[in-house]
Amino acid sequence: MDIDLTNVAKGGDLIKDSDTNSFMADVVEASMETPVIVDFWAPWCGPCKTLGPALERAVNAAAGAVKMVKIDIDQNPEIAQQMRVQSIPAVFAFSGGRPVDGFAGAVPESQIKSFIDKVVRQAGGEQGENPVEQAFEQAEEAVEKGDFESAGAIYQQLVAHDPNNIKAVAGFANALVKLNRLDVLEQFLEQLPPEQRDANEMASVHAALELAAKADEANRELASLEEKAALHPNDLQARYDLAVALSAVGRAEEAIDLLMTIMETNRNWNEDAARVQLLKIFEAQGPTDPVTVAGRRRLSSILFS
Repeated sequence: MDIDLTNVAKGGDLIKDSDTNSFMADVVEASMETPVIVDFWAPWCGPCKTLGPALERAVNAAAGAVKMVKIDIDQNPEIAQQMRVQSIPAVFAFSGGRPVDGFAGAVPESQIKSFIDKVVRQAGGEQGENPVEQAFEQAEEAVEKGDFESAGAIYQQLVAHDPNNIKAVAGFANALVKLNRLDVLEQFLEQLPPEQRDANEMASVHAALELAAKADEANRELASLEEKAALHPNDLQARYDLAVALSAVGRAEEAIDLLMTIMETNRNWNEDAARVQLLKIFEAQGPTDPVTVAGRRRLSSILFS
C-alpha cells in the first residue's frame, strides 16, 4: 500500500469554495455534467454553521451524484444579488447549466437528503447502491481475509473522500496497526481533530500503540523473562510479566495462553490483573480478529465455569 498522507484527511473534490470569478466554471459549466448544490452563507450567520456541515455530509453520502459549491456572500455580493438571495442560508441546485430548485433557511438533514435525491432524479441520474457502502463492504471482506494491505488502501481512499467519516478513519488506522506501520499511524493521528482521535471507534488503535510503546523494552527483556517463567512455573507474577512482554512484541496468542493459565490458577490474582491485560490485548487485536474471538470464548468459559 502506497501511503501519501498529504491527500488523506483533506477530502476529495466534491465540495469547494468558489467566488465571482470562478462561479461560471465551478457551477454553471460543472452542472452540465453533474448537478451542483450552491450554498450561500456568511461567517456571521448562525444557521449557516448548522446547515453547511449537514449539506456537506449529504453531498459526501451521495458519493459523486452531486457536487457542492460554497459562496461567501460578504466576499461575493454580486452573485448573491444576481441570484436574488434575500436571506441566508440559501441553497440552489444547478443542473444543465441553470438553477432548477432551492430552499432557504436551516432545514433537517432528512429534508436535505430528499432535496438532493430529487435533484439527482431530475437530472436523469440515480444514486443506486451507494459506492461508499460498497467500498466499506470490500474493506471489511479484506480484513476478514487478513488482507490488511488491500483493506488499508480502500480505507485510505474513503478517508480522502470523507475525512469526517470516523468508520473510515478508524478502519485506516487499524489497518496501519496490522501492517505495523506505526510511524505512519502516528503522523496520521497528529492530523486528526481531537474528537476523532478520542472517538470510541479508535480505542483499539490506542490500545495497540500502548502495547507497541513497550515493544523495545520487551524485546530486551524477553529472554530473561522466558527463562524466569520456565524456572519458576508456579510464579504467577513471572508468567504475567512474560505475557505482557509477549503481547508488546506481537505474540498475542502466546500472551493470551499465559494469562488464561493465570486465571485458571487464580482467577482474581493481583486484583484481576490477568483479565485486565487480556482485555487490552483483545482491544488491540480488534473485535473481529480470530485471536480475539477465540480468546473471548475461552475467557467466557473460565468466568462462567
